[in-house]
Amino acid sequence: MRGVNTDSRRVTQQGTGTVLGRLAVPAGVLAAVVGAFAYVAAVDPHEPGHYPVCPLLQVTGLYCPGCGGLRSAHAFVHGDLAAALQNNAAAVLGYLAFAVLWTVWVVRAARGRPMRLDLGPLHLWTLGTLLLVFTVVRNLPFGGWLHP
Repeated sequence: MRGVNTDSRRVTQQGTGTVLGRLAVPAGVLAAVVGAFAYVAAVDPHEPGHYPVCPLLQVTGLYCPGCGGLRSAHAFVHGDLAAALQNNAAAVLGYLAFAVLWTVWVVRAARGRPMRLDLGPLHLWTLGTLLLVFTVVRNLPFGGWLHP
């Protein structure tokens, strides 16, 4: 466009408003996660009737990789790391991975750099294999310590 001063737009885009704007999405994600954890902390998953039963467990009696995840989150929020690990060790690793990735995301967003998480097929297959091994082991007799 002729006669439009684009320099003034650049100055306002580099101000504090853009840093806050770049942090809006990570802050929204954190707010949603904190809200979910607050709900699970307030509504005890050990009491029946508050949450649906895992369909795989109900039909087959086998624990899926997510079984015990709500109880794990409840224990984690209440500071009982041993119970959280016993209910679902994979979920606790997921909470920690989320915390690390979210922190990296915030730092990169504050610096104006995009967050890139390039997971190739090897990474995805490795993660899937680890979850499969976790699922199989927790359903074997010697994996009883992994039962929720």
